[in-house]
Amino acid sequence: MKLLAGNSNRPLAEQVAKSLDLQLTHANVRRFADQEVFVEILENVRGEDVFVLQSTSYPANDNLMELLVAIDALRRGSARRITAVLPYYGYARQDRKSGPRTPISAKLVANLITEAGANRVVTLDLHAGQIQGFFDIPLDNLFSAPTFTKDIRERFHGKDLVMVSPDVGGVVRARAVAKRLEADLAIIDKRRERAGVSEVMNIIGDVKGRTCILIDDIVDSAGTLCNAAVALMEEGATEVWAYVVHGVLSGGAVQRVAASPLKELVITDSIVATDAVKATKNIRQIPIAPLLAEAMRRINEERSVSSLFD
Repeated sequence: MKLLAGNSNRPLAEQVAKSLDLQLTHANVRRFADQEVFVEILENVRGEDVFVLQSTSYPANDNLMELLVAIDALRRGSARRITAVLPYYGYARQDRKSGPRTPISAKLVANLITEAGANRVVTLDLHAGQIQGFFDIPLDNLFSAPTFTKDIRERFHGKDLVMVSPDVGGVVRARAVAKRLEADLAIIDKRRERAGVSEVMNIIGDVKGRTCILIDDIVDSAGTLCNAAVALMEEGATEVWAYVVHGVLSGGAVQRVAASPLKELVITDSIVATDAVKATKNIRQIPIAPLLAEAMRRINEERSVSSLFD
């Protein structure tokens, strides 16, 4: 078993390697002068079960190309099995035609990974479950719900909790956490006037005098999350927290979160934290390396991955 890391999230790769008691595979992942990606594997991988860990986060296209070139290098090096481990699957929000003459980029990326030579894929909390069907190779979609549940239990013991979905599309995700915690569920009905701008319309559920925890998979501009926090406080919530899997946090998102009523935004380290994220007092990262490492160990040993979440 070998673990190869791209440049997108080296700290996470090192933590996964530590959990697996492995050394990262020696490789040269660099750019030519014109920014072409070059990957050279510096040790023998013939007949090996190789995992390539790479989040296709910002810069998404560079990191995606690194992943594809690394997979091709491993395939040409006669690796027995190549598993692409994508803690964050970029382009996942383009999972359907949103209008005439628009792409389904999540399917295109799935095709690229498959054609490059990957034998299977491991990812974390896909934006839309149907993306699993875009792949013609096995895909394991891991869930952060157990990790979030453990953290919430430790920090909010004895409080009257309500799990809140910031939109109708995220109800299944919020309900999964609510069920594990035996907590109530609330839903925010919002109307998006245009891309990147959201307007909170209405709250379904009782939040007055209670601690509200927003559950979502991606925080990008943070507009939806911050508007939701304001709406919940206006409805009488005592405090609002947020647990979101992937902290994309582009543009002015970090400043928006810092100025919002959110007591804390908790994200996983599926995407490497920027200096701004590290410096913001109400943003905290929790590790997913143990979850990824255990899934990879089970795949290597041909054991059940789904039983991780039983």
